[in-house]
Amino acid sequence: MKLTDNYLTHSELFAQQAITIPKYDTSLIRQHTLDNPEWVHFGGGNLYRCFHTQVAQELLNSGDMTAGIVLVETFGKDMIDDLYHRFDNRSLTVVMKADGTFDRELVASTAESLFAHASRPEDVARLRTVFQNSSLKLVTITITEKGYAIKDSSGKLLPKVVADTQAVVKFENMQHTMSQLACLLYERFIGGASPLAVVSTDNFSHNGDRLKAAILEIADSWQTAGYVTQAFIDYVKLGDKVSFPLSMIDRITPQPNQEIGKQLADAGIDDMLPFISTTQGMRLSAFVNTEAVHYLAIEDDFPNGRPALDKASGVLLSNRDTINKADLMKVCTCLNPLHTTLAIFGCLLGFDRIYKEVNDKDLLSLIEQIGFVEGLPVVENPGIIDPVAFMNEVIYQRFANPNIPDTPQRIAADTSQKIGIRFGETLKAYVLAPDKEVQALTFIPLTIAAWCRYLLAVDDQGLPFEVSSDPLLDELQSQLSSVALGDQADMRPVLAPILSNKRIFGVDLVEIGLSDKISGFFAQLIQGPASVRRVLKETLASHAKLIEK
Repeated sequence: MKLTDNYLTHSELFAQQAITIPKYDTSLIRQHTLDNPEWVHFGGGNLYRCFHTQVAQELLNSGDMTAGIVLVETFGKDMIDDLYHRFDNRSLTVVMKADGTFDRELVASTAESLFAHASRPEDVARLRTVFQNSSLKLVTITITEKGYAIKDSSGKLLPKVVADTQAVVKFENMQHTMSQLACLLYERFIGGASPLAVVSTDNFSHNGDRLKAAILEIADSWQTAGYVTQAFIDYVKLGDKVSFPLSMIDRITPQPNQEIGKQLADAGIDDMLPFISTTQGMRLSAFVNTEAVHYLAIEDDFPNGRPALDKASGVLLSNRDTINKADLMKVCTCLNPLHTTLAIFGCLLGFDRIYKEVNDKDLLSLIEQIGFVEGLPVVENPGIIDPVAFMNEVIYQRFANPNIPDTPQRIAADTSQKIGIRFGETLKAYVLAPDKEVQALTFIPLTIAAWCRYLLAVDDQGLPFEVSSDPLLDELQSQLSSVALGDQADMRPVLAPILSNKRIFGVDLVEIGLSDKISGFFAQLIQGPASVRRVLKETLASHAKLIEK
């Protein structure tokens, strides 16, 4: 059977494969979307395919939505052509349970998929039409943290953003995603100025605020150049017409696993093996594998109304303060910092799966110390999710799930864009708390030192390894180019330019008094082969505290 088979007329084919099918007719959904689009999403990667599409599928199944999602890619031409178009905008979601069983569901809630690029004028024209339609209620985004960066580590606008700010405001002239979004909002403004919610669902704190700030900085440059009016700036800025809600999203979604693809193919489902795309060399798959647990908390601020998002499983709607607390809890303490810690140490210690690291008593103890001991004391309970219960679920159920084929190498990507969110907010909280001493922290500084050690691209056996992609990799490795295993020199002047960079860590680690401790750990970690494991063991033995779970 094929994913593109008619599931309404040949439901028995899907039943034989234990695949749950949609309850709606895609032809009707697509016509409604063509006429009255309600939801646009930017970024067609795996998180979108297993979360946003699942939310829409539930609401389409229940009749609470009648239009699907308009998916937009501004970079992934192959993703649109070789994946979405090839499989009729469908995807197979495989939920990997801790007991070893899988749930399979055919998801068809993506109504259309567009490659919004000057080389595809028909797709750009369609997107422009969608944004000018008053029926559009929300735009969601998953493009990772680095997609929002419009400045380099020194605070200067990126060259492509400079070019965008100097260009006539037309989508085809824009290079950066933030500029493209700003341009589309301008299209909506001149097309009637209908309200809209623009929702970042990427994993970093204050995501809506950062999105709004990036778009406004570009728009302000256009106003200075005389391309747009103050009325457009007010449309984006004031909040009554365009909102940028805060959100917190959580679902561990590894790259599609080759073995799962083989099992699906062996069962008789066509085209299930992951493949490399024709032009861009992207690794794509008709299925996406993910975990059962999922949360999406969103600030309930939708000026043009919204779908019944609160009726979908795992979706929580609340006020701004509550969502901000939930986001800080998850992104800065109870999940993402622990994931990043496992990624850094996992790469250095030769691990290929996250769950294997949780079975390592040293690494388990490390994330327990960072989470329960160092993180939780500065977490505000959001009320809608209990932090202690959440962290217990994360460490002992989700990370430990052997059926989730997640790798430290995947999590380690773009760490320079994440580490300030993962640890910086906790460090800020310690600095501001009258009853806390940031210098008393041990395991967060150790992890930051380990990240610097990771950037040397030499593992704990002294062997070279491939560092995951990162937009600041060349810059950071250049700053560490004088360092080699076995060096005995004072590492404080070597690390100072990195540790003092607020754009990386969110705080100046030299200024708050942590650089000496981090530099000291780094010096120990580079003493030679096996130093990473030795320092980890010794630090746990001397500084680990009893935890309350």
